[in-house]
Amino acid sequence: MQRYTGQKRILVATDCIIFGFDGWNIKLLLVQRAIEPERHKWSLMGGFIQPSESPEDAAIRVLEQRTGLKNVYMDQFHVFGKPDRDPVERTLSVAYYALIDIHQYEKQINDEYHAEWFLLNELPELIFDHAEMVKLAMRQLRYKAALHPILFQLLPEKFTIPQLQSLYEGVYQTEFDDRNFSRKLLSTGLLVKLPEKDKMSSKKGAFYYQLDQSHYKENFESFLNLVPNPDKFF
Repeated sequence: MQRYTGQKRILVATDCIIFGFDGWNIKLLLVQRAIEPERHKWSLMGGFIQPSESPEDAAIRVLEQRTGLKNVYMDQFHVFGKPDRDPVERTLSVAYYALIDIHQYEKQINDEYHAEWFLLNELPELIFDHAEMVKLAMRQLRYKAALHPILFQLLPEKFTIPQLQSLYEGVYQTEFDDRNFSRKLLSTGLLVKLPEKDKMSSKKGAFYYQLDQSHYKENFESFLNLVPNPDKFF
């Protein structure tokens, strides 16, 4: 076997793409980069993987160091490895993403790296290939949200259909027809209508619903028609 000598080293890092839902909007968590190049510019939460760490352990450590966030479940979704993606040294990045309830974690966030939530349509310029990472993470999230009711986990115990619709519109960055979305949602059999209304958002008010855990498994397949063609959103 031929042995190659003089080859430059390749570093391995991890980056965390954290989306959050604040009750009405999907946002992205960013930090200000602390080192050159691109110091003080907006960045995803990233760092090098230590020799004793798995990529997952590194992602958990990096996220906590940069933001203070703990106990966030993240999915690994891609390895970014273009030769020129880091101007300093050849670096591969194992990327993870998550979608969390902002209110559940807001007290954990520290200010050391100026962590801040941004609306998806108001993102600042990001360093390196981080905008590409965000775009691919959104694609992955949309596929997963079309196949599994993962977004329900971000809602409070009781919620309104307009609130749930706002969540889906945030993820897919589009507007759904109110009546059609409501009809499809109710036809899944996953929701239980409550007698009380939310009268804060309109005079008429909107009924509260809960996720029907008792029929969750048997009605799961009906959910798949809620967003039937996620490809059209890319």
